[in-house]
Amino acid sequence: MTQRKLDKIEALNDPGSRGYTVINSDGQKLEIFVVHRDAKLTAWVNQCPHKGMPLEWKPDEFLDDEGEHIICATHGALFDINDGACLGGPCRGQGLKPVAIETIGTDICLTEESGLEIIKE
Repeated sequence: MTQRKLDKIEALNDPGSRGYTVINSDGQKLEIFVVHRDAKLTAWVNQCPHKGMPLEWKPDEFLDDEGEHIICATHGALFDINDGACLGGPCRGQGLKPVAIETIGTDICLTEESGLEIIKE
């Protein structure tokens, strides 16, 4: 059976974020992250659309100081937590690539439709 469980919901603060390494359908590693805000979970590919750089400014830190927006540590671009749209910065008009997740009980899981799976350690 394919491994799709990322984490427990309670492992992420609200607001909070955490990064994960997964495998795509081509067998390549892909960095993603999950955001927990106002009891809602969203997930994104960890890549700024401006230059393709990772977003976090230190491990598992993807949010601004207020926990209201995703922020790119390289360019300071701000992204909407709900839809990934760039709200300001050099990538205005672009957005983050979403990752399909679901909650099953208290678990955060990748959906089968995401085409991603967890790296087996």
